[in-house]
Amino acid sequence: MEAEPKTLQEAVQYFSDPDRCREYIMARRWPNGVVCPTCGSSDVRFLATRQVWECKSKHPRKQFSVKVGTIFEDSPLPLDKWLCAMWLLVNCKNGISSYEIGRGLGISQKSAWHVLHRVRLATQNGLLEKLSGEVEADETYVGGKAEFMHLDKRTRKLAEGELGRGGYGKAIVFGLLDRNTKKARVKVVGTPKKGELRGEIKKHVEYGSRIYTDALKSYRGLPDDGFIHDFVDHAERYIKGAVHANGMENFWSLFKRALKGTYVSVEPFHLQ
Repeated sequence: MEAEPKTLQEAVQYFSDPDRCREYIMARRWPNGVVCPTCGSSDVRFLATRQVWECKSKHPRKQFSVKVGTIFEDSPLPLDKWLCAMWLLVNCKNGISSYEIGRGLGISQKSAWHVLHRVRLATQNGLLEKLSGEVEADETYVGGKAEFMHLDKRTRKLAEGELGRGGYGKAIVFGLLDRNTKKARVKVVGTPKKGELRGEIKKHVEYGSRIYTDALKSYRGLPDDGFIHDFVDHAERYIKGAVHANGMENFWSLFKRALKGTYVSVEPFHLQ
């Protein structure tokens, strides 16, 4: 397999060949050989004239392309557009807008918006493996500041009780960072109370792992859940030897730069 593209110019050149695009997806979807997505049989033949495979078993939908059963299915866009859009999204630390994707790839903004939503869905971490070793946990709040709102909007939200101090009225995002693999898992949660935060930790982190947090009281009972817990009080310091959550703080910094600089305004139901 050829080396994957490292720059945008290499990505455009690499994915300009339809056959290479097909082989690129095949190698990741079917590393042990092409399998029929309907029946799971490996007894298939390739129809070069139509660029599809045909399963030799008797059942509906015998013919299938590499798009079937993926985020590319039912899309008229060619794979070179899809793969370049994927490359751009995962390589832009501060995110990329659908308008920029549309201009760069020569497609409409609606098509680019559709592509980005499907790619984001595919990149959500659905792995069963839990985080382990040294794990940082932290939470952040997402929402507009009252001081930047129009007077009419600020007055209305204050009257409706939607504004307050700290994170009141804002969306809450909880995150976990595995220091060994450098992978983060983030989720929109309903409350920063111990029941929900400790529940997420038990769901995603192996028992016996070391959990490093700030001084939020919601984390104080983690030893009772089978974890080794230590925290740093940010009123006193930001690091105590290996005990800190600076990795998650860096993640939040990039995340909020993307929100403020690229996406500008994100509805709570799109935040996840």
